[in-house]
Amino acid sequence: MRSWIKPAAPIEIPPPLQDIMGWSAEECRRAAPPTYPCLLDEKHVVAELYNMTNVPMGVWIDERARIVRPAEPAGASDGFRSMDRSTFQMPPEVAEKGRAARKRYVDALRDWVAKGGASEYALAPDEIRRRVAGMSETDALAAANFRLGQYLREHGHPADARRYFEEARRLCPKRWHYVRQALELDEPGKASGPEFFAAVDALGERPYYPPVVYK
Repeated sequence: MRSWIKPAAPIEIPPPLQDIMGWSAEECRRAAPPTYPCLLDEKHVVAELYNMTNVPMGVWIDERARIVRPAEPAGASDGFRSMDRSTFQMPPEVAEKGRAARKRYVDALRDWVAKGGASEYALAPDEIRRRVAGMSETDALAAANFRLGQYLREHGHPADARRYFEEARRLCPKRWHYVRQALELDEPGKASGPEFFAAVDALGERPYYPPVVYK
């Protein structure tokens, strides 16, 4: 581990959360709080610029400030949908698949860090352009509604804000950061409560995290 990201203190991660996150025991032992500045994107500016629709998502950007891989789930999987929502326990075989998905993503990232543009996971410019979707009119309208909701809430009008949050959510239901932040602003803890899981269940067979396409 690089000296500038060594842990200030060990992090204790409960086993059920390890399974949900797809972390192995070794990764948990090495987990460290960052010692460098971290961006809190309260206005979703970065999410809008890079078309991030959920968390965790990653964008690979090289030393020339060029996108190597556009926004995609950072090793996350839909395994959490099968957990017991009262105990947060997941079936062992599902947890193992989640760890495999996380490891594959991290291994791909390490391969790119080591090999740069020669990595098999570094996408060609044409493929990057194919995968990048600009904001549609609906996306822009949803973003405007969400920001107006934030403004109203910050200025003491939570009831009015809720209407704009819900409109953003209606316009772009696949942008889960709208859904979860609106729920959390409405009531702390609500973003991982029954209303959130009802929205996830409503997906049916559709994925919550789209699979990562490596090539």
